[in-house]
Amino acid sequence: MVTISNTYCMNIRDLRYVIAVADEKHFGRAALACNVSQPALSGQIRKLEGFLGVVLFERTNKSVQITPIGEQIIAQARQLVIQSDEIVATAQSAQSPFEGPFRLGMIATIGPYLSPLILPTIRQELPDVLLTLIEGMTINLEKQVVDGKLDGAIIATEPNDPHLSKICLYEEPFRVALSKAHPLAYQKTVSIGELSHEELLLLSDGHCLRDQVLDVCQFSTGATNSNTMETSMETLLSLVASGNGVTLAPALTASSVSWLGDQVVMREEPSGIAKRKVRLVSRASYPRLALLNRVASIIRANVPVALVNVLE
Repeated sequence: MVTISNTYCMNIRDLRYVIAVADEKHFGRAALACNVSQPALSGQIRKLEGFLGVVLFERTNKSVQITPIGEQIIAQARQLVIQSDEIVATAQSAQSPFEGPFRLGMIATIGPYLSPLILPTIRQELPDVLLTLIEGMTINLEKQVVDGKLDGAIIATEPNDPHLSKICLYEEPFRVALSKAHPLAYQKTVSIGELSHEELLLLSDGHCLRDQVLDVCQFSTGATNSNTMETSMETLLSLVASGNGVTLAPALTASSVSWLGDQVVMREEPSGIAKRKVRLVSRASYPRLALLNRVASIIRANVPVALVNVLE
C-alpha cells in the first residue's frame, strides 16, 4: 500500500531517476548513470511513489519491472524532462545557438559515407559545437530523438512520430553494384529487370534500405525473393567484389568503393525510381533551429552533386 506524502514535492531530478531505472531495469546501474548513490536514488523514488499514491516499479532480488501505471507516468515524465531541458536550451540558444553539445544520429547506410564529407566543415564552421555521432537503425534513432537522447538524426524515410519535424537534404539514387567480371558490368547502365532475383543481396530486416530496394524490385519485376545478409553495406560490397551476387547501393557509396580496388563497378539504374530521400529530423519543439539549419546547409554544400540531387 502506497501512502501519499504531504511533505514531498515532485521535481525534475526525481523524474530523471525514474527514467534511468526504466531504461536500465536496474537500480544500481540507474544510480551510476545519475551519478548518485543507490540508496539515495531508491529513497527519492519511494518518496515520489508515495506522493503519487502508486507503485511505479515491481522490485525483486533479480529484476525490476515497470507497472502498467508506471509505463504511463514514465512516458509523461520523459516529456516533462525534455521540456525542462529545452527551457534551458532555449535560454542558451538566445545567447549563442552555435555552442555546446549536439548529438546527431545517422542510419548505418548513411553514416560511413556522409560523415567524412561533412565533419571537416562542421569542425571549421562550428568550432564551439561539441558534436557526437551515433549510428543506428531508423526506428531506434527516431525514438532517441523523441526521448531527448539525440538532438537530431539523418534518416532516409518519412519520420513516423508526430513529434518530429524534418529538413529535406538530398535525393540519392541507388546504383547497381556488380563485380567487374559480371556479364552486365560492360554496360553503362543496368536496369533492375536485367538482374537475376537469386543473385540480389540485401541487408537484414530493420534496415530501411532493404525495404526500399525490395519496393523498387517488386515495382520493376514483381519479385521479392532475394538473399538476406545479417551484415553491413561494406560487407555486401565485398561479397559483390568476390562475385557472390549483386546489390543496389546508395550513390554515396560510390565515393568510397575505392577500397575495393577495381573489383566492383557501380552502374546507374535508368528507371528513375531507384532512389531515396535523405532528411534531417528533430523534435518539433527543439529550440536550436538555427543550428539545425546550419548543419543542413553544411550537408547540402558538401555532398557531391555528381552523385545526389541536393534539395533546398
